[in-house]
Amino acid sequence: MLIQNWRQRRAKQRAIQRMPPRPIQVRSDEIVAGVPGLIGNTPLVRIGSLSNALGVEILGKCEFLNPGGSVKDRVALKMIEDAEARGLLRPHTGSVLFEGTVGSTGISLATVGKAKGYGAHICMPSDVASDKVDVLERLGAEVERVPPVSIVDQNQFVNLAKRRAHEFGGTDLDTHGTPGVLVSSQATGEDVHGPDSRLHRHNVDSKPRGFFADQFENESNFQAHYKGTGPEIARQTGGHGIGINRITRNFMAGEGIVDDAFRVTDEEAVAMSRYLVEHDGLFLGSSSACNLVAAVRLAKTMPKGSRIVTILCDSGARHQTKFWSDQYLKDHDIKIDPTIIDRLLAEKPRRRSSAGKKTITLNH
Repeated sequence: MLIQNWRQRRAKQRAIQRMPPRPIQVRSDEIVAGVPGLIGNTPLVRIGSLSNALGVEILGKCEFLNPGGSVKDRVALKMIEDAEARGLLRPHTGSVLFEGTVGSTGISLATVGKAKGYGAHICMPSDVASDKVDVLERLGAEVERVPPVSIVDQNQFVNLAKRRAHEFGGTDLDTHGTPGVLVSSQATGEDVHGPDSRLHRHNVDSKPRGFFADQFENESNFQAHYKGTGPEIARQTGGHGIGINRITRNFMAGEGIVDDAFRVTDEEAVAMSRYLVEHDGLFLGSSSACNLVAAVRLAKTMPKGSRIVTILCDSGARHQTKFWSDQYLKDHDIKIDPTIIDRLLAEKPRRRSSAGKKTITLNH
């Protein structure tokens, strides 16, 4: 019997080898037009370890799969297309894109700009991780590193095209019939306002809820502080752009659709990133890890079977010299303890004394 089975398998293999090669068939609607065509339509992934532990479906929108490696690809494409539509930019005419950024937006502008025939001049703080500078230079961008200083223009990070880009991103943020709860970190505001406003618009029967993750959220209520020309809050982990100390117009436009905020510490974000590699094989950056910590906190307050969507903004590839550097974290007294997430999953949800209340404090 064994010999007969072996002969049958061998005969089948030889028959396959004698078959003429078949050409690879590609449908015309599967071909995209360059880098811009690759942006968006990123998949939703179920975070198995967290979903199974909590009994709540936690889904991540894989924005790190965009060609430039982050959610900011949507922003870059929309800003460039907006400028082209208004006649401010014309491809292959020597036009240069200028941007002040801590990394991801600049990389996305350099990526999309190069594909569309534009140069890029990126100004960024001198303390930004070298990984991001290296990527920008490989993309042909001119990088100007400047010392971090207080802002001069309070609206320098306010761009309507940015918000519209994130709203455009909400078109493929589909929760497949289940009312969605969105969790996202926020800085200039469009990250929450765009997708969440889109979810609200397309779920008229049951209002989706929006939450953001922030390192400096007040434990008693939802607060955001506008401190005039104060600098951005510095985060030791290198999670640049999360939790700035002012309210931008983009954020104010969407403030009414944000229900609450959850505080996330550096240690929790670091622990979540290591936990996800170990249990799910996901190599994520600081913003993504921060979002998932907040998603876990929210999940513990929700009924079993609920569904939460969060944004996986970035991969860990651009965070290897800070957030993913054990030595850097050690030098800055930040613990690397993946069991923090085990304890977070096991602990009872904390009662929030101001559920449903929001306070915006403007300190001019």
